[in-house]
Amino acid sequence: MGSVKTVLGKGLVELSSMYQIGEVLGRGQFGTAKRARNIKTQDPLCIKSIAKRKLVRKEDIDDVKREIQIMHHLAGVKHVVHLHGAHEDKHHVHLVMEVAEGGELFDRIVSRVYYSEKDAAGICRSMLETLQHCHGLGVMHRDLKPENFLLRDKSDNAELMLTDFGLSVFVKPGIPFKDIVGSAYYVAPEVLRKNYGMEADVWSIGIILYILLSGVPPFWAEQEPQIFDAILKADLDFSTKPWPAVSQQAKEVVAGMLTRDPRQRWTIQQVLDHPWMKGNAKDTPLDSVVLKRLTHFSKMNKLKRRALQIIAGTMTPDEIAGLKNMFEAIDRDRSGSITFNELKEGLAKQGCKASEEQLHDLMGEVDADGNGTLNLEEFIAATMHIYNAVNDEKIVSAFRALDKDGSGFLTLDELEEALKTSSGDMNAQELKKLVEEIDRNRDGKIDYEEFASMMRDELPGLKQLRSRVHV
Repeated sequence: MGSVKTVLGKGLVELSSMYQIGEVLGRGQFGTAKRARNIKTQDPLCIKSIAKRKLVRKEDIDDVKREIQIMHHLAGVKHVVHLHGAHEDKHHVHLVMEVAEGGELFDRIVSRVYYSEKDAAGICRSMLETLQHCHGLGVMHRDLKPENFLLRDKSDNAELMLTDFGLSVFVKPGIPFKDIVGSAYYVAPEVLRKNYGMEADVWSIGIILYILLSGVPPFWAEQEPQIFDAILKADLDFSTKPWPAVSQQAKEVVAGMLTRDPRQRWTIQQVLDHPWMKGNAKDTPLDSVVLKRLTHFSKMNKLKRRALQIIAGTMTPDEIAGLKNMFEAIDRDRSGSITFNELKEGLAKQGCKASEEQLHDLMGEVDADGNGTLNLEEFIAATMHIYNAVNDEKIVSAFRALDKDGSGFLTLDELEEALKTSSGDMNAQELKKLVEEIDRNRDGKIDYEEFASMMRDELPGLKQLRSRVHV
């Protein structure tokens, strides 16, 4: 590969200048995960280092880039390991992530043999809700197994965290995948037949649930060809121990998830709605992710919305790859803008039941230039997760763009200019009220600290974080 050519297309860094590297946490096909600590903040982290010498094919490099794009895209999703950043040195690409102190779910299963039905249902529910969120954002994982679910801490009821998106892909409606990927015991029959979609992930969670309840995989053999043969043909074993003692309802759920025909297989929502799965869970289905984010954006004050529109224009291709994929899936006629009808149809496919009136209102709030459609930048501003917008550099760049005279303050005149829309200017009273919401020291203008606090105000733990970058 040579020392000059880069994988990520940005400068090489010396990792030891930013992180203290600790012991090895795990090893994979392409690299190693190690415990680390941010030298500046002392935050504990995990660094996955991928050896560049092993990235021999263009497909290998594309897989690494896509993994980074997908992790950026899933930022802030509950139960998904958070990516802090990606760096590259002469020999490795490094993914800097949050650390999971409880290790792999796999090790927990091995030590416990099998779980009570209540515990198994709780774990399965958490996995499925995480998967529903990923699918709602247009991401198929393709390698779901207990080794890729980590535990946040060592407690018995530790939160699950999904990791390893190295085989994950962005999905477009109606376009199936053909390549055989995944791990032998967990791979769905339609993957082996080289024609599959997101339903394959549900099969893999069904296999995990079977293992949680019994301690063994349902389709087992010494060699891969025999495992694949069993996946395609063998009956589910509900007769040997401990299955006779397992409830009929639990077996119903497992059988529903492990239905060979993906068109007949239970959907995530069907599984979550089953009485055995519900337990203490919420009865309401998860909202469409896109609708949720559009609604959230529409409720922000106008200055925050304007700042997010500025930030959307500065996002890197890696950061917006997932949102661009979602935009293109909704933009059916490939015109480069989403019409009201395209938005309505796109959300309906995600199971969203919003009224036309609600969607018209949302469209009006998100459509910054007032032309009746959503362009890519407007869509990104309204649907990116706030985690992707609140690092210091992005907030600084937005503030500088709004602070036209470079005074370090946003004055009423600057705000009036910045918040002009096609539907007219904000009146003096609205502007005054907006400034009062943000202006903590009551000097009649907004300084950088007040602006940054507004941008971070919904993130637990970040509200108090003072910016380390000076304007």
